[in-house]
Amino acid sequence: MKTAAGADFGQLLRAWRDHRRLSQLHLATVASISTRHLSFVETGRSRPSREMVLHLADALEVPYRDRNALLIAAGFAPIFRDVGYDSPELQPLRQVLEVILKGHEPHPALVVDARWNVVAMNDASWMFAEGVAPHLLEPPMNVMRVSLHPDGLAKRIVNLDEFRVHVIQRLKRQADLTADEQIVELLEEVTAYLPSEPDITHAAADAMVLPLRLATDRGILNFISTITTFGAPLDVMPSELAIEAFHPADAETAAALGSPWI
Repeated sequence: MKTAAGADFGQLLRAWRDHRRLSQLHLATVASISTRHLSFVETGRSRPSREMVLHLADALEVPYRDRNALLIAAGFAPIFRDVGYDSPELQPLRQVLEVILKGHEPHPALVVDARWNVVAMNDASWMFAEGVAPHLLEPPMNVMRVSLHPDGLAKRIVNLDEFRVHVIQRLKRQADLTADEQIVELLEEVTAYLPSEPDITHAAADAMVLPLRLATDRGILNFISTITTFGAPLDVMPSELAIEAFHPADAETAAALGSPWI
């Protein structure tokens, strides 16, 4: 979230409340505190305790990275450790993720951070890189950019119109939830790739989930994907990681990948 440099806790709290489109009464009700006390906190007339900072951040569903900023603004040390994915502290986590990615083969699976940059992927995922312009594969490789860029995967996605709408809607929800400026910029970028309104009239009326239909040298492969996140993260990085795993959506795709089909 973009805030004024040196903003105090009250200003940051008000910014998050405004972003969530909540009145003081609504937030006070959700947080089970008085509206008077919340008003005093926002105006600086009352200094919140460390527990109150975290309580209000939880009520507003503030991301862990931004909870640290709220703590610092209130005069407390950050409590959510913020280290890079390649740091020694995260070695146990990386090992677990490597096992998960390897175990998902021969189906593609990758790990992305909060801004959809790839931090790890299994060998099967490289099928998505076929024909993609080299500059799009340079680190940090961004899933959304690679998927929708005209020189990326877009030219091989058979149901590009439906898929593009799905991706953009996902980014819009994320931008609204996190107030992350980089997500907003990414949303604007990928939206501009295909400025015309997509034609989605041929979408399957009975589809329960949207498949990714990908043209390959093995024919058109149909995938459905799942997103997995950590249920109880304690640090910033684990809270921002997600595993996107792709699964065959039909028997033909499973056969092309050499995997069983029930």
